[in-house]
Amino acid sequence: MTGSRARPVAGGDIWQGRGPRGAGGARAGHGVARAGRGREAGGGGPCEDVHMTDAELRLQWLTPDDLADLERASDLFDNPVRREWGRRFLALESHHLCLAWLGSRPVGFVSGVEMTHPDKGTELFLYELGVDEAARGRGVGGALVEALAERAMERGCYAMWTLTDHDNAAARAAYRKAGADTEEEALVMPFWDLKVD
Repeated sequence: MTGSRARPVAGGDIWQGRGPRGAGGARAGHGVARAGRGREAGGGGPCEDVHMTDAELRLQWLTPDDLADLERASDLFDNPVRREWGRRFLALESHHLCLAWLGSRPVGFVSGVEMTHPDKGTELFLYELGVDEAARGRGVGGALVEALAERAMERGCYAMWTLTDHDNAAARAAYRKAGADTEEEALVMPFWDLKVD
């Protein structure tokens, strides 16, 4: 990734771009990025025997027309993908979701949401990173995070940030490889469960 430099702030992993708006500060927020559940993605058996090369890894930015591909990658998410929520997410220009494919198998995804504040401009929150356990250690997570950071810079975001669990070594490694520094300090993350019964 070119044109970016990471700087840790308050326990969050952040990437600061030197895009059209220049570099700005970043703050930690209230999301958690995970490295996926490790279940098989799609059909066709485990991908442990797949030897990945750059030519075999394909990244796909999803649009509302790609709901079938999103549903095919449902096992990579924490919960099954719901079509109506997927359609709503992909319809928003400020929401981004990229799938990683090895051959015909989805093996990872990254999602991000742009947020604009009146006194700060627009930054991109890396909402979630998921990589099939059998595909980890092959550069899939790093490639996804780099792609999201490039998209953030293309869209004029001054920073990209996320939060992750301190012991999530896979996610932290992917973030570092994509240009982020990680903060070793503890983090307070207030959370409101607003589910209506």
